[in-house]
Amino acid sequence: MSIRERQQKMMEKGAESITRWIGSTASVLLHTVLFIVSFSLPYFKVTTFERMLLFLTTIVSLEAIYLSIFIQMSLNMNNQNIEIIQEDIEELSGDIEEISEDIEEISEDIEEISGDIEELGEDLEEIGEDIEEIQKDVVEMQEDVEEIQKDVEEIQEDVVEMQEELQEDEEVVISAEEVHVAHDDGQYSNPETTNTQLLLSIQATLRQLQKEIEQLKNPG
Repeated sequence: MSIRERQQKMMEKGAESITRWIGSTASVLLHTVLFIVSFSLPYFKVTTFERMLLFLTTIVSLEAIYLSIFIQMSLNMNNQNIEIIQEDIEELSGDIEEISEDIEEISEDIEEISGDIEELGEDLEEIGEDIEEIQKDVVEMQEDVEEIQKDVEEIQEDVVEMQEELQEDEEVVISAEEVHVAHDDGQYSNPETTNTQLLLSIQATLRQLQKEIEQLKNPG
């Protein structure tokens, strides 16, 4: 800050202080005392009335001149402050308009987000319904697997019974040790061997079914 600017600020502060003091109660009392003293001087024959009146008029005129200058300086400062305030108000108005536009954009974004949330809610409901259907299908599959397992167990029991019957038949063989049946190609086959192979094949099939059932129960 330059010296000129400092002096100007000091004068402005002094003018503002004097103007404020002129309008105070102390100023009224001081002027009243000065006027009383001035008009009392001719009464006490300190000076003549004309000389006192000339001196008082000069002082009051000078005071009025300086007071008007100080008041005008205060008005100029107030006008400058008013202009600055108006510029700030205009800037604030521009900022308010921008904020209003931003608020409108935010409102539109909120509406779009609300629509997306509603769509997500509908999708979640559909997914929940699909999950319920899948759970029902899984329960039905488990029931089917249990039924198949029961059927396999029954078949295993039948196979065991057939094995027991075959063993009984082997004990009650008629008189010959082996009975060969001729085929068209001239070869012979043992019926007991054929039945045993059939049982082994059934048992292998049952084992494969049990493995598949376990895989269905434990897909992991």
